[in-house]
Amino acid sequence: MAGASRVPKEPLDEVNQNKIFRETIQKELRCQRLHTEYALNPFLNVHSITGKPMSWHDNLEEPADATFLKLFHHAALEPTKKYTEPQTESQEIGWFSTPLISVNRNDKRLYFPSRSTEITRYMAAMWRLKEMSKDKR
Repeated sequence: MAGASRVPKEPLDEVNQNKIFRETIQKELRCQRLHTEYALNPFLNVHSITGKPMSWHDNLEEPADATFLKLFHHAALEPTKKYTEPQTESQEIGWFSTPLISVNRNDKRLYFPSRSTEITRYMAAMWRLKEMSKDKR
């Protein structure tokens, strides 16, 4: 049959398409059942049914669990308050935020205040004038 040429299929007309559609519907209806009565599974032990989500009286019955609230608030803390030492390498950067030595403003070796010179005062005045001219527009 290797040398035999294939005969092209003719397109289905509307009557044949409708017949196929009816057979499909019949097969589906044969296998389907409409369930109108519902019950709990007798093989599962169900002791409680959840309340309505928006009812206020169901929510008042259960008091807040203190241990859960403690864990919840502990999880919201920043890492430095949760742990005594960094847990990852990226937490090591900035973990100890207190300065190693106190800042002495009289020590010229470690304190470099910003200084004002004639040029910096002139440029500061120019920037103020530029901002004032933008505000007037």
